[in-house]
Amino acid sequence: MKKLLVVSLLAAVVSVSSGCYSTETGRTKFGLPFAKDSIVSRYSKPVSTVFAAAKEVLAFNGTLTSENLIDNTVTAKADSKTIYVKVTEVEAGIAEIATQVRGSAGGPDVDLAAEIDKQIAIKLTQAK
Repeated sequence: MKKLLVVSLLAAVVSVSSGCYSTETGRTKFGLPFAKDSIVSRYSKPVSTVFAAAKEVLAFNGTLTSENLIDNTVTAKADSKTIYVKVTEVEAGIAEIATQVRGSAGGPDVDLAAEIDKQIAIKLTQAK
């Protein structure tokens, strides 16, 4: 009876800890589903300006792997981590940017997401 309880408890832990997560590009990937992996910020700039700044920062930190001008998403690889950035217009003249970082095994890296978000903010303050 104890073995059955231990096995069922172990199976429950494994099923909860593994799964899929949604990326900012709208796809699902294998990884830890319930972990904080993104930073969201708002800027009083047009979407095109924020998107251009995000592309520059991602190109500086790694290699751009995809760019979608319709959804305003850009993806890059840096040090075996995948960085997803999505820019949306919340109101007229106000852009919201979501920066998400996941490792090669699907683990989150919120520290790198915060660093990328900070670099984008600095790039926006430099651009007039």
